[in-house]
Amino acid sequence: MSSMNASCYSVAMDLGVCQLRNFNSISFLSALLSAEGSHLKLDNSSSGASVVAIDNKIEQAMDLVKSHLMYAVREEVEVLKEQIKELIERNSQLEQENTLLKTLASPEQMAQFQAQVQTGSPPPAPASTVPGPPILTQPASHSSGPSA
Repeated sequence: MSSMNASCYSVAMDLGVCQLRNFNSISFLSALLSAEGSHLKLDNSSSGASVVAIDNKIEQAMDLVKSHLMYAVREEVEVLKEQIKELIERNSQLEQENTLLKTLASPEQMAQFQAQVQTGSPPPAPASTVPGPPILTQPASHSSGPSA
């Protein structure tokens, strides 16, 4: 199960990286970081204001990264919710089918199945596990014409 969680995490991170590589995101981040460049030059006389401006830019960039990652994670959550919904429906179908097959199986078939489950042996060929109605054979003299 941990490998599944790791792959989900990996997918979410990949989506986040894809979002960050998006041209609009990069151009926005670039514009965000460079838009105040002229203000930073004006603030050089006061190093405290310059540090605050840089800190603000870093915080804005981190917020942008965080929002893109959250968007990617939300998308992945929606995909996983849909997969879970489909798996629950499939499981319900299989449970109903299993119940039906159990009711249609003869006691001998159920005993044979239980023995196979306990020993871990593979099931025999389908013809031997599901006996059908007895096959009636006709004598060779009657098989020359079409049967009705």
